[in-house]
Amino acid sequence: MTTTFPAPTHAVDVDGVRERVDAALSRFLDMQEDRYRAMAADDTGRAQWAAAIDTLRSFLIGGKRLRPAFCYWGWRGAGGDADDEGIIAAAAALELLHAFALIHDDIIDESDTRRGAPSLHRQHADLHHTERMRGSSELFGTSVALLLGDLCLAWFHELLGSSGLPQQRLAAVQPMVAQSFAELVLGQYLDVAEQARSTHSVERACTIIHYKTAKYTIERPLHLGGLLAGADAALLDSYTAYALPLGEAFQLRDDVLGVFGDAAITGKPVGDDLRTRKPTVLLATTRRRADAAQLDEVDRAFAAGDLDDEQVRRIQSIVVDSGALAECERLITRRADSARDALAAMRVPNHVHGMLTELLTAATDRAW
Repeated sequence: MTTTFPAPTHAVDVDGVRERVDAALSRFLDMQEDRYRAMAADDTGRAQWAAAIDTLRSFLIGGKRLRPAFCYWGWRGAGGDADDEGIIAAAAALELLHAFALIHDDIIDESDTRRGAPSLHRQHADLHHTERMRGSSELFGTSVALLLGDLCLAWFHELLGSSGLPQQRLAAVQPMVAQSFAELVLGQYLDVAEQARSTHSVERACTIIHYKTAKYTIERPLHLGGLLAGADAALLDSYTAYALPLGEAFQLRDDVLGVFGDAAITGKPVGDDLRTRKPTVLLATTRRRADAAQLDEVDRAFAAGDLDDEQVRRIQSIVVDSGALAECERLITRRADSARDALAAMRVPNHVHGMLTELLTAATDRAW
């Protein structure tokens, strides 16, 4: 069953990268569905597997597709051919890695929504309840989501390895891929540990976004594309100089949207980061800048359990009144400017320079 992945109106797409990535993902999922259907014991098992694959198809629809875009333009910046479908498969593989990360992240955060729809563990918990299966619906949903997330990780490696790119280049990127995965896990661990603390640190929050977002979302995809095209160390260093401040700016924008974003656009409830007590730079800055009365109000609201809409509005007001929102916006601007300066010094073709400029704007000046 071939799936069409619709492009959002905010997509930055030249050379049809999004459409080509979506097509590669669809073909890969078709192949996997056929492969694993044959392993099922009976018609019930085959139907259950097809349903599980359909939930992954739905999960992969939409999204920003920033990682494939940075991978592709990292490739083009290093002289890679625009028509090479191997880099499209490699870029598409990053969406499977990202699906793994998001599925596990939603479980860790106990988040019931993703991109405006029920998260994967919630879908399967609801299925268990509806079909009156035995045991705990919540445990079933979590178990199935964990397994599907792990499968996405395995499929990332499979799609990358079967991309058709030269084996020598694929072997050369393996140490970087392994390091990138370790960085992602470290960032996630630091995030979990910070959520367990009673107070949040701006410095620790910045370390989290360095590993969990800046390197994972922008630097490593650029490096992957660059290395697959034979980039030298100087070009990779220039990618890093651009990527790290931009990745931090990207996450800081997410922090703002997590408190003030429009649910119809972000796909998350208004004030979702407040409801989950997410240890963001914005909230840590709020705690640092708030006066005693404001800090006491925030602490009492967070200690009371689930936040109601009025409590969310009150904390939003404190974020603004304390000056934390304005400070976060200044940080976004400064980091975007640093990325822009690094890009000006980057030795890449003009059309690549133009696309990396557009991607910079898309990552920082957005409502999604």
